[in-house]
Amino acid sequence: MSDEPTDDGTTRPPSPPSAPRPRSRPSRSPGQFIGAYGLLALAVLLFLVFSLVLPDTFPTLDNISSILSNQSVPAILALGAMVPIVTGKFDLSIGYLLGLAHVVVLQLIVSTGWPWPLACSVVLVGGAVVGVVNGVVVEFARIDSFIATLGTGSVLYAVTGWITGGTRVVPGPDGLPPAFTDLYDSTFLGLPVPAFYVLALTFVLWLLLERLPLGRYLYVIGANPRAADLVGIPTRRYSVCAFTLSGLIVSFAGVLLAAQQQIGNPSVGLDYLLPAFVGALLGSTAIRPGRPNALGTLVAVAVLAIGLAGIGQLGAQFWVTPLFNGVTLLLAVGFAGYSARRRLRPGATANRPDSVVTGTSKEHP
Repeated sequence: MSDEPTDDGTTRPPSPPSAPRPRSRPSRSPGQFIGAYGLLALAVLLFLVFSLVLPDTFPTLDNISSILSNQSVPAILALGAMVPIVTGKFDLSIGYLLGLAHVVVLQLIVSTGWPWPLACSVVLVGGAVVGVVNGVVVEFARIDSFIATLGTGSVLYAVTGWITGGTRVVPGPDGLPPAFTDLYDSTFLGLPVPAFYVLALTFVLWLLLERLPLGRYLYVIGANPRAADLVGIPTRRYSVCAFTLSGLIVSFAGVLLAAQQQIGNPSVGLDYLLPAFVGALLGSTAIRPGRPNALGTLVAVAVLAIGLAGIGQLGAQFWVTPLFNGVTLLLAVGFAGYSARRRLRPGATANRPDSVVTGTSKEHP
């Protein structure tokens, strides 16, 4: 570059190019802020309302510990159900796998005398294998995930009945090993240990989905599998990985359920199926509205836990719980669909710095 002439005929060196201005991250509008954190505010509001209505029982440490302990299995199961939903698939076999896992771990400890760490390890590996089977059936047999996982779930339920003979698995007079039951009964920092399992699993899933390429690939697959194929993402492989991770998480929930109940009930897993999907779908309306995410699922489970605990202490009838779960599921699906449609409006993704556009597909379903 030549020197620049001045008014007096002399020359001066050219000025260095100015540094580009850093791009500021667009701030959230009030509507976006409410959409992201409205569910969290609802959880706080519900807790305050029930604390005012039930001041002697609800805002106590014993009640909080009870909520954290009782809702640990549904929370873990909801996180497990969320992972395939990221890829646009649904795993309806999670309830059946939960029942099989908790029955098998008790059967191995009680009937065969296996050490409890070995029994738990076998169940975790078995859950991952079931997840692989689900993924292979869905991706390579090209069967809709609803139908495929419903079919595999029925097979798992049959295996559960075959193992138990349709009866409960009851420990002997010596009971279960204390170290095994401590997986659920012990406390840490004055709070139930299962609550820390949930927090740790939420952090791991947040790290996988939000901070690692694996999560970005899974979100792109869920948004537009064809576009993911065109850019070279192995959609089948990653979808199988999602089902495998889900099976591993659900089997861990089964181990925790066995340590909680200490009796194997062949049909108990079906009671957890609806709350798991309520938490996973409702969670897609929070923190990162329009897409399933771990933090949103945790907030959704908190809302459900607080609501059900408050309703129960108010003396609600037994049928209120399924009514609450069913209505919440309908609302969750409706809000999730609305959030997804908003994000797919023309220009909506271009204004978001965290969005991923691949060809004509957007990251968020």
